[in-house]
Amino acid sequence: MKIKRSTWALPYAVFLLLFVLLPLVMIAVYAFQDRLTGEFSLVNFAKFFTTEEDLHTFVYSIEMALVNTLICFVLGYPAAWILSNSKLNRSSITVILFILPMWINMLIRTMATVALFDFIHAPLGEGALIFGLVYNFLPFMIYPIYNVLKKMDMSYIAAAEDLGATPVQVFTKVTLPLSAPGITSGVMMVFMPTISTFAIAELLTLNKIKLFGTTIQENINNGMWNYGAALALIMLIIIAVTMVATDDDATREEERGGLI
Repeated sequence: MKIKRSTWALPYAVFLLLFVLLPLVMIAVYAFQDRLTGEFSLVNFAKFFTTEEDLHTFVYSIEMALVNTLICFVLGYPAAWILSNSKLNRSSITVILFILPMWINMLIRTMATVALFDFIHAPLGEGALIFGLVYNFLPFMIYPIYNVLKKMDMSYIAAAEDLGATPVQVFTKVTLPLSAPGITSGVMMVFMPTISTFAIAELLTLNKIKLFGTTIQENINNGMWNYGAALALIMLIIIAVTMVATDDDATREEERGGLI
């Protein structure tokens, strides 16, 4: 009996249905449902836009995500470039050392960071939060950029150099545009989780600074499922907009790179 190829996709379809689509539908249902009457309502979203503390936490979380993403990019791109450049780096062990933190649970890494700050007698607060975010998410910026740079066709760079381009021009006109897909992946892998994280903020600020993920967690833990779902849906919308924007930017950079 010959089995169709589409049959092998059935387990994945069931998985997506149960663990992706169904939770999203449940979030949407709870978000647009009045907790008291159970009827369709926008009261949960109205509550968010009229609650000053939640709005402040949301804006602050976006600011922290932008700061973390920017720092990770500034530190991660040169590291990825050095790792991918065979002239500067000939050891695969160096690559493993950069990727090694991704093998350890984020909660364990954060607790180790708390212990480090305690050891050097440094105060826990916003500075510790930024340090912890960068420490935890930096490998997620390095790895996708490194993968793209490693697979990049070096003949483009050689052609640019033969045509008289300076090292700066080669980087800005060739290397950077061609590495746009890796940058896009790195930005999404850093920016989106930063907004929704809560354990890092709780541990590194002694729960004095809240991120948006903490607000969602608190509402769900307190039985405010409808309001918590509305907050989660708002965060998902922001993530979707970010993904669309970064995909468009990456496409334009690829087109520019192809015209060079």
